[in-house]
Amino acid sequence: MVTGEFPYIHGFSSDEQSRLIRQARMFETTLFSRIDYSEASRLLEVGCGVGAQTEILLRRFPHLEVTGVDRSGAQLEAAERHLAQSAWCTSRYTLQQADATDLPFPDRSFDAAYLCWVLEHMPSPARVLSELRRVLSPGAVVYVTEVLNTSFFLDPYSPHLLRYWMAFNDYQYDSGGDPFIGAKLGNLLLAGGYRDVQTEVKSFHLDNRQPGKRKQMMAFWEELLLSAADQLVATGKVDTATVEGMRSELQAVRNDPNAVFFFAFVQARALVY
Repeated sequence: MVTGEFPYIHGFSSDEQSRLIRQARMFETTLFSRIDYSEASRLLEVGCGVGAQTEILLRRFPHLEVTGVDRSGAQLEAAERHLAQSAWCTSRYTLQQADATDLPFPDRSFDAAYLCWVLEHMPSPARVLSELRRVLSPGAVVYVTEVLNTSFFLDPYSPHLLRYWMAFNDYQYDSGGDPFIGAKLGNLLLAGGYRDVQTEVKSFHLDNRQPGKRKQMMAFWEELLLSAADQLVATGKVDTATVEGMRSELQAVRNDPNAVFFFAFVQARALVY
């Protein structure tokens, strides 16, 4: 999260920072399967957070120099600690606290950009993409990955979880974010002056074919949902009975031999001319 003064639904605790690193590793294979920065050398990562994606970028593309920006000083401190643990990151990254709608860089400073799970938290994604284009050189490639929270499906049916999930999305939307922004990336990039815009729907469809992965995803998903519980209860979006009901249902689904988990997100690729 890098712009505006509004609540970040997941918070900034050390547990949440650790979850972001685990999430990046869990999603890496699916998320990076089509990403190609082979022609780039100077990449701007908007909303770098704790550096979870930064580490992956530096590892996968050893020729890249990455500049990461984020609004949160606490997240940037965590990013420094995380990146310092990997030798391949040394001297190849710069982290800076900044507002994504007013980037502190001259025009055409970068030849690539990366945004992942970022625009969903911003009240003005169009302004972010416009400002981003200013600092990109002609020919720059941009990858944007975003959520599409209407896609979430879980079997067996879990009514407390669904009520909680709707409250989760309502809270994010009411706070100025957009939990459905993945479906809108094509329009946003075109309106922002980007060209050759392509989108791909990626998904996790986990059932009896991958029981170990399904159980791992369910445990992670519970952690993700509970990261917002205190805020949702404090604002009256849900009550404690709904939270406890959700936890019970998640545990039951995790142990169900025929459980199904499904979630889709959208990845866009665009160029700057």
